[in-house]
Amino acid sequence: DRGLQTKVIIDRDTASRLGVSPQAIDNALYDAFGQRQVSTIYQQLNQYHVVMEVDPQYQQTPAALESVYVGSSNGTMVPLSAIARFGQANTALAVSHQGQFPGTTISFNLAPNVSLGQATQVIEAAKSEIQFPATIHGSFQGTAAAYKEALSNQVVLLITAVGAVYIVLGILYESFIHPITILSTLPSAGVGALLALLVTHNELNVMGLIGIILLIGIVKKNAIMMIDFALDAERREGKSPEDAIFEACMLRFRPILMTTMAALLGALPLALGTGVGSELRQPLGITIVGGLIFSQALTLFTTPVVYLYLDRMRWGWRRRHRPISGQIAPAGSQAD
Repeated sequence: DRGLQTKVIIDRDTASRLGVSPQAIDNALYDAFGQRQVSTIYQQLNQYHVVMEVDPQYQQTPAALESVYVGSSNGTMVPLSAIARFGQANTALAVSHQGQFPGTTISFNLAPNVSLGQATQVIEAAKSEIQFPATIHGSFQGTAAAYKEALSNQVVLLITAVGAVYIVLGILYESFIHPITILSTLPSAGVGALLALLVTHNELNVMGLIGIILLIGIVKKNAIMMIDFALDAERREGKSPEDAIFEACMLRFRPILMTTMAALLGALPLALGTGVGSELRQPLGITIVGGLIFSQALTLFTTPVVYLYLDRMRWGWRRRHRPISGQIAPAGSQAD
């Protein structure tokens, strides 16, 4: 409050007696100091706004208000000083606005070992307890606003990523069933990532979401290795689905383990790293490590089960919708 403002305090009784309304006073002040746009000059290449105001030399001090006259209802001009008095008071040097409304900013810093998500939850709870009137509302800005927006788009982002993977796999395998078998490995990876965050007392922030999206591409390669081998064994060697997927699990276990360990060891420095910015990178590494460990433990057991179940369902659907072959004898003829 280191600024100064001049207040115009209207003597309403005197103004009413002289036929001057508050609206007329407001219009006179706006005409003098408000830069009222009164016209527009149009030319071939541009247009110019015509602004009405007093000469700048009369805008330097509050004493200029003594020279302002206001029109009354009977057409006479009344000095503003005759119907109002002027006073000075302290005010803010600048008034910030948010969405065309006056606003103020309250900044905060995170305490050690406190995440941005926890801070926003506490602030939301405090705002609910205060119960602002209808004319006052609050919102997050800056990093907190970006964080809230990212959280609101998490579900849509994950669904879009899974849908894109399903479409690509469907094109590669020319099947609606086999992509589902491959995508069945993703829930175990997601559960492992969330459990790892829970055990390490981290929350699912933007970096954790990025880690889960990376898991979508890393984990599904386990099922791809097995299903590719099983389909090839069925087509080339004529094996049953049970024998083909069993052999795929046995022979592809080593490459699956090698690729998983390579990705896990690559993410381990992120999960265990210290130093400047480590709190930002750790959720990314923790989600990758947790998802890989949990999915590796379950993929070799769940993928064959899903593969056989969907294969039997596919053949059952084909049998039910297979056209009936044979000939229909003409009416009146005897069948052999």
